[in-house]
Amino acid sequence: MILAAGLSPAWQQILRFDKLRIGQVNRADEAVWCASGKVINVAVAAQTLGEKVSLISSVGGLSGDAIQQEISQMGLQAEWIHTQEATRVCTTLLQVNGPTTELVENTADTTEAVMADFVDRTRIYANVANITVLSGSLPGNAPPDLFARIMRNTPARFLLDFRGVPLQYCLPFAPFLVKPNRAELEATFGIRLTTQSELLSTMKSLNDGGATWVVVSNGEEGVWITGDDKAWQLLPPKITTINPIGCGDSLAAGIAAELVRHDDVVQAVKFGMGAAAQNAETLIPARLDRERSVVLAEQVQIIELTF
Repeated sequence: MILAAGLSPAWQQILRFDKLRIGQVNRADEAVWCASGKVINVAVAAQTLGEKVSLISSVGGLSGDAIQQEISQMGLQAEWIHTQEATRVCTTLLQVNGPTTELVENTADTTEAVMADFVDRTRIYANVANITVLSGSLPGNAPPDLFARIMRNTPARFLLDFRGVPLQYCLPFAPFLVKPNRAELEATFGIRLTTQSELLSTMKSLNDGGATWVVVSNGEEGVWITGDDKAWQLLPPKITTINPIGCGDSLAAGIAAELVRHDDVVQAVKFGMGAAAQNAETLIPARLDRERSVVLAEQVQIIELTF
């Protein structure tokens, strides 16, 4: 069983335009809504890849009601912590042959009771999960060690998909795998990584700090892996991108899904890249098909590197 836990769900609006004109009235050619945010994307992607999944997150207001309804219709096992604050709404603006624009509402502050409940429930489920994925940003008033409190004295395999000080707090508790993207890795250390050597050296510092495996993605340039004193670069398949939102979450879900089946981390990342590529081919994030992900994963190239 995979556990996906986090406190930054979102109700997602996706608008498609032929051309987006800043400062003018823009009428969308298509509009869709869905439950999203990193924690939900991980859970939904893992379930659609064929795994048994449990989800722990918080919801509130009308947007929270909509999220609960959709997740229930999917048959996904969820533990909801109800909040006074409405769940945030985020908007993705897509245009034909143009860049993707994301309008992100920050996660609202929440109460100490909600955070304590989240920590307690996640610990309980993590003890019986094959792998636990902690992902997403924390509420602005949350202590930076909130995720670390879950890991402390919890003998479980954790996959971490967040950045900055919260990630650094978790390293002493030996996470099995950490998965920032390149920009998040730079933000975590407050540096600019201009070469592959600098990238690998910074990843290795996360290994030295406690992470068994480090996986860093950077869009079309692919994914780097460090662990077991080795390093790899994996190059993604060629696809036509419809919506890139949720690719990192699908990568995390794909990795977790394969780690449930075997312990080969490089092969798990390869499958995760197939899931991420399939996500980019679809309009709504994280709604995947295992067979298509397998096909795309077979097109991933693996290059072993030297430090």
